Amino acid sequence: MGQTVPPKTRCALTVLIPFYNEAGNIQPLLDEVHAALDGVDYEAVCVNDCSSDATAQELAAAAAANPGRVVVLTHVKRRGKSAALFTGLRSVRGDWVQLIDGDGQNDPADVRRVWDLVAAKDENKALGIVCGRRTSRNDSGFKWLQSRVANGIRRFCLRDDATDTGCGFKLIRTRAFQDLPYFASMHRFLPALVKRAGWDVREEPVADRQRMHGVSKYGFLGRLGAGLVDLFGMIWLVRRGGYGVAAEWNDPRSTR
Repeated sequence: MGQTVPPKTRCALTVLIPFYNEAGNIQPLLDEVHAALDGVDYEAVCVNDCSSDATAQELAAAAAANPGRVVVLTHVKRRGKSAALFTGLRSVRGDWVQLIDGDGQNDPADVRRVWDLVAAKDENKALGIVCGRRTSRNDSGFKWLQSRVANGIRRFCLRDDATDTGCGFKLIRTRAFQDLPYFASMHRFLPALVKRAGWDVREEPVADRQRMHGVSKYGFLGRLGAGLVDLFGMIWLVRRGGYGVAAEWNDPRSTR
C-alpha cells in the first residue's frame, strides 16, 4: 500500500511517474531522477496503477529510502495512465509537474535541462506545457510509421502545436494542469487540452532510450481503435471553444 501523503507545503517541481508492471525499472529510474535534480526543490510522486508484479514492493522500498521526497499512491483497481496522472495531480506540491514514463525511456537528464532552460527562468508566464519531441526512436519501423501518421492526423485536426504528442516527456505548469478536464486516454491530447484552456505550448527535443526491463503496454489495434474514438471526441471538444478568463484575475491568459 502507498504511504500517507505529506502536508501540502509547496515545492518547485513534482516529477509525476505512472507505473504499471515496471518491476526492475523503478529504483534505477528514481536514482537517475535524484541525481539529475540535485539542488532543485522537488518531489517524486509515483502512482502504481494496480500492478501485478513486484512494482508495489519496489516503490515501497524507494519511498522508505527517500522519506518526504518520494510519495507513492496505489490504485485499488487498474484505471489506466490518464487516471494515474490525475491521481498524482491531486497530491502534487510542485508549481510545475514533470511527466515521465515509468519504463525509463525518458532521460532524467532532459528533465534537468528543460527545467533549467524553461521553468527555472519562467520568462513566459502564459506557458502551460513543454512537450518533448523525440530526436530518435527506439521502436520498430512499423511503430515509428504509425506514430508519424497518427501525429500528422491529430495535428491537422486539432492544431495543437505539437509534433510528437506520443512522447511521455511533458513539463506542465500545475495551474494549467488543474484546468484540464479528465477523461480516459486524455494524456494523448495534453497539448491540445492545454492550448484549449488558453495556455501556450512549446516543444523541446529530448532523448528516447531503450526500455530497461519489461514490455510495452500498448498494442497497435487497441491504440488505433481508442485513438480514433478519442480524436473524434477531441475535435468536438476543441470546436466548442475554450475557457473564459476575467480581466480582474491575476492571470497571464487575460491578455490573450
